[in-house]
Amino acid sequence: MKPDQRKKHKRSTVAAKKALQEAEQVFGSNHPKVAMGRNNLAVLYYAEGKYAEAEMLLKKALLFWEQTHGAYDLDLAASLNNLAEVHRGQGQLGLAAALLARALAICEKALGSDHPDVVTNLHNLASLYCDRAQYAPAERFLQRALEISEKAVGPNHPDVAVCLNNLAEVHRAQGQHEIAASLLTRALKISEEAWGPNHPEVATNLNNLALLYLAQKQYDEAEPLLQRALAISKGVLGPVHPDVATTLHNLAALYRGKTKYLQAGRLYKRALKLNEKSLGLNHPTVAASLNSLAALYRDMCRPEEAECLEKRASEILAMKQ
Repeated sequence: MKPDQRKKHKRSTVAAKKALQEAEQVFGSNHPKVAMGRNNLAVLYYAEGKYAEAEMLLKKALLFWEQTHGAYDLDLAASLNNLAEVHRGQGQLGLAAALLARALAICEKALGSDHPDVVTNLHNLASLYCDRAQYAPAERFLQRALEISEKAVGPNHPDVAVCLNNLAEVHRAQGQHEIAASLLTRALKISEEAWGPNHPEVATNLNNLALLYLAQKQYDEAEPLLQRALAISKGVLGPVHPDVATTLHNLAALYRGKTKYLQAGRLYKRALKLNEKSLGLNHPTVAASLNSLAALYRDMCRPEEAECLEKRASEILAMKQ
């Protein structure tokens, strides 16, 4: 997070704390506005990595919703989802899964099993199971999310493209590259038709499909997709946007795979510089850029330079623990 972003986030946290205190003074500790205030402040604490503070607030909010609104309230489901994210951030995946499953059950009972809002819960659960490399349940959740979305908004809606991208990632992780490519190609077509050929969503889809080809060393198929994604991102978002850095990084990986080390090095350095400028010097993405450049230097038999970069990356990541 850049210094100005940190200041803005800190101001948001201060404002949320003040709003919660005022709500408690006006309404007392057991009121919907107080519970919502706790939820909002917890989300900000989570973003700052203050997991203990976030967990305490969310548990208080949960208790209120349960006592006053019953076990199947949508506000309760929202707090369960947020608490699950806090546990997930701490690597407590079993606890997170139980909370997400409960949130899903609440939404299904309150809204119906095929309601579009259930899709978000299915995506959350699928993402968690992917973290645990449990791809079979993740695939089931995403397949169901896809079917609900297609029924609710039609087969060519951007929400369907999101489902297709997530489902493709599950198949990619299992080595089912042909299925993943088919899903990503369909998602790309939907995005192009929905947003036009030069939209950032299209660039994201191009990157996803290119990464699949990269994993299979199909460099000739990946390169034009990445070049097009780069042109879109630079044209729409500007030359110093993090999305531009992401595509530069992917192009660098492609050239590294083709052993075009000089081209790869130039692109890795550009991506690193952009990430430092847009995200700040101590962002985890900067650490990832440093490690990628270090890996290239090791390929080039430049171990001393690689070690320097790896040391700086380790220092950045240590700050975030």
